[in-house]
Amino acid sequence: VEFLYCDLASMKSIRQFVQRFKAKNCPLHVLVNNAGVMLVPERKTEDGFEEHFGLNYLGHFLLTNLLLDTLRQSGTHSHNARIITVSSATHYVGKLHLSDLQSRCSYSPHGAYAQSKLALVLFTYQLQHLLTANGSHVTANVVDPGVVNTELYKHVFWVVKVAKWMTAWLFFKTPEEGASTTIYAAVSPEMEGVGGCYLYNEERTKSADVAYDEELQRRLWTESCKMAGISDESSRVP
Repeated sequence: VEFLYCDLASMKSIRQFVQRFKAKNCPLHVLVNNAGVMLVPERKTEDGFEEHFGLNYLGHFLLTNLLLDTLRQSGTHSHNARIITVSSATHYVGKLHLSDLQSRCSYSPHGAYAQSKLALVLFTYQLQHLLTANGSHVTANVVDPGVVNTELYKHVFWVVKVAKWMTAWLFFKTPEEGASTTIYAAVSPEMEGVGGCYLYNEERTKSADVAYDEELQRRLWTESCKMAGISDESSRVP
């Protein structure tokens, strides 16, 4: 195992990480996008993005796009490279505000978090569309790990923390249990060549209706390319 540092809240750090990784000339068969913050107070990344949107979504968007060429080179007809992005059931209540992705008009930690998780689902579906259109041997799927007992809840109200402490053993998954669907998406033979799915408890399920809005998927992708400073591949795909 070799560790390479990457701060998903920093565009500079992501680009440096990709440069270091590519210098090793290693294949890339599985990419899991699983960094995140939840319900943090209003604050920005070093690039000026609202933290939920910048870290949870835009960092993964840039990282994935910068590694796409390596993923395409690594995938084969019989063994596709796989991209797994971790979202949340919170995306079901999320609303994507294309005119205010940074939540500047009215900041809500819950709203910003839900928006970032919805953006990840929209991103995955659009990514799979582009991969299919280009004939790439790469698949993209999105995972809901469920309610998992981790440090992600450190910014919730103290009453919720107490309730979590008292009931976690009954209602929360362990980190190992929470990782099971991600691992399933990454290595299961059943998922070979299968992309564009929303997975929960190792089963394909339906995401929020709005996530299937292809026009919204394209518009978010285009806006994300502008924010991340990369070319918009979707403009060349019908």
